[in-house]
Amino acid sequence: MKIILRENVEHLGAVGEIVNVRDGYARNFLIPRGLAYYASPKAIRVLDGEKKHYEARMSKLKTEAELIAARLADTQVSIAMQVGEEGRLFGSVTNQMIAQELTDKGFTIDRRTIVLDEPIRSIGEFEVIIKLHAEVHAPLKVWVTSAA
Repeated sequence: MKIILRENVEHLGAVGEIVNVRDGYARNFLIPRGLAYYASPKAIRVLDGEKKHYEARMSKLKTEAELIAARLADTQVSIAMQVGEEGRLFGSVTNQMIAQELTDKGFTIDRRTIVLDEPIRSIGEFEVIIKLHAEVHAPLKVWVTSAA
C-alpha cells in the first residue's frame, strides 16, 4: 500500500515521502496515529501545502531545541545510589532517574529522549546523549555517587 508520511518515522522515511508499506502496518499503526495517510492524487496535492507548514514548525522547534542544548551544555546531574562491594550499584541508573533530576533543575525533558548506550551500574562520571530534535543532540554529564 502506498502512503504519504505526515511525520518522520524512524527506519521508514521523512515527512512528505511516498512509501510502500504492508497493508496492516498502514491501517493499524501509521494511519490511526496520524503518522501517514493514503497516497491518492488529491492527497498528493494537499501534501504540498502541508510541507510548508511542517518546515516552518520544524525550524521553530529546531531553534528551541538549540537553546535548550546550549543550557544543557553547562548542566551536570548528580545521582546518589546505594553501592555494594567494588563500587557496583544495587540496581542501575535509568533514564527516568536522569529525567527527574533534570526536572528538578528546571528542564522539561521526556525520559524517552535520553539515550543510554548501556545501563549505568557503577560509580563515576558518564556522558549521556539527549535527543532534543532530529538534528539536535545534547551531551549531559551524569555523576553517580554513593549514598551513605
